[in-house]
Amino acid sequence: MTRITIKVEVRPSEDENKVIQAVKNFFDFESLKEEKEGYIKILIMESHTLSSLEKFYHKLREERILDAARKYLFKGLVGNVISFMLNKQAAAVGRISFVDSEKESPLGPIKVEIEHKDPEAVINWLTPKTSKGVPLWENPIPSDN
Repeated sequence: MTRITIKVEVRPSEDENKVIQAVKNFFDFESLKEEKEGYIKILIMESHTLSSLEKFYHKLREERILDAARKYLFKGLVGNVISFMLNKQAAAVGRISFVDSEKESPLGPIKVEIEHKDPEAVINWLTPKTSKGVPLWENPIPSDN
C-alpha cells in the first residue's frame, strides 16, 4: 500500500492559495483537509499513488540535485516510511530546498511522508545513483500495491 502525506502550516500572514500552490509545484494530491493548531491552520494533503510524485521526480532532475536529495531521503528512512521537509518559500517559487529543522523554514516547512512497502525502491526511482551528477540508470516507478 502507498500513502503520501503532506502537511503544511498556513500562518495568518500567508495566502492559503499560495501555500497550496507551493505544494502543487512538486506534488499532486487526492484529498485536502484542514486542522487548527491555535491561530495556525494546518493543511493535510494525501495521495495513494506514487505517480503523485512525478513533478518532484522531474524537478529533482531539472535542478540536478539527485545526489543531495538521495542523502536526505535515506536519512529520513525509518521502517516503511520516508520523511523529509522542504523550505516553503523556496517551494513557492518552484525550487526544491531540503531543510534539516523547522527553524530553517521561517514560515514552517512542507513536511512530506511517503509510506510504501519497498521504500528503498521509491528512493532509487526518485533519486538513482549518479556519476558526475548524471543518473547511471533510471529505475521504473515502483508498484503501488
